[in-house]
Amino acid sequence: MRLVWPSRPSFDSAVSEFDRLRSEMFRLLEGSGSAPALSAGAGVFPPLNVSQDDENFYLRAEMPGVRSEDLTISAVRNRVSITGKREIPRENERVSYHRKERAEGAFSRTVALPAEVNADAVEARYGDGILTLTLPKAEEAKPRQIAVRS
Repeated sequence: MRLVWPSRPSFDSAVSEFDRLRSEMFRLLEGSGSAPALSAGAGVFPPLNVSQDDENFYLRAEMPGVRSEDLTISAVRNRVSITGKREIPRENERVSYHRKERAEGAFSRTVALPAEVNADAVEARYGDGILTLTLPKAEEAKPRQIAVRS
């Protein structure tokens, strides 16, 4: 720990040293061929974006290789959950991998939205490996136009 100002400690050097060590460990493990893929963005599946307008929230999740019949989606209050599984076919039993980065198996993501949604009106579309959810906001969460009287 070093001091930048007399009363304000800084952990910059410790954090940067840890990041350098972590990067070096990942580089060494990747070269061995026996470690799982490790990267800064690894570990979250499916990756998704959430946006909104006045009427709806929109959730778009990338999940190539997932069949629509293997997905379960639920919406309760301000939470949306996506669960499913992705199976990647094996080439054959005698294949050995040099690198295996495509995750397979069961997954689950739950996202908390800033306001409640109307769960009865949620729409889901799946195409080209992208799941798109349209989540209408509950009436009490929608912005209201207020008339100003003079």
